[in-house]
Amino acid sequence: MPSAIGSAEMVRGLQERAARALPAERVKDAGGWRLRHAPGCSWWAGTVLPHGEAGPDALLRRVVAAEEFYAGQGAVTRFQISPGVCPEHLDGLLAGRGYHRRSPMSLRVATTARVLEREPTGSLRVRWDDRPTRAWFGLWRAVHDRDGDASAQWGMLDRVERPSVYARAMSGGDVVAVGRAVADAGWAGVFGMATLPEARGRGAARSVLTALADWAGVHGAARMYLQVERDNVPALRLYERAGFTEVCGYHYRTAW
Repeated sequence: MPSAIGSAEMVRGLQERAARALPAERVKDAGGWRLRHAPGCSWWAGTVLPHGEAGPDALLRRVVAAEEFYAGQGAVTRFQISPGVCPEHLDGLLAGRGYHRRSPMSLRVATTARVLEREPTGSLRVRWDDRPTRAWFGLWRAVHDRDGDASAQWGMLDRVERPSVYARAMSGGDVVAVGRAVADAGWAGVFGMATLPEARGRGAARSVLTALADWAGVHGAARMYLQVERDNVPALRLYERAGFTEVCGYHYRTAW
């Protein structure tokens, strides 16, 4: 369930902001549930956001309708399960239908001021742009998604409608770390954090995060949020040092 500092309303709002920052190619509204299809992009951008209550009978009908939607797209059905936001019995229903639980995640928040207060000494020089550059995209893809569809990933970034920034940490003339942020209704979401292996431990990611916080403050976002895998220990340490605390744990259910 969401923690004391993360109400269900907050969690739902943040997850929906994240969906706007990772816009799918196709989105179908199904009684408040969002069925998202994002071929060629990171799989989590194409999951169901089941943000709406449903009784036992309606719940099963909605799950079946989602399965039919994804079958029609030739895609695997996946649900994003945020406790306290999704229908109470959805997780158990999916487990009973053979869906596998995967990718435990942590939704974390911090005030922008707190992130800026914790700026490390000796930060690397950071450049930023309001659109992704080839240098930014190339490093992100090299670290995270080199086997994905580059044109589909570019297309997803082109679909982002909210104010955005793409930050690059520089070592000499080389890009060594990147990240992006999207401002949306008083919050700035952090996405696309990536650091070259040889640059890790040198404060590159922290420099990017500080630059994103600086941009967030300028764009009226007093609070920041991000999503991180619970087994990504280095990332968890980075975000904890920057002042981010967990408001909700969530996971995914994937059809067999």
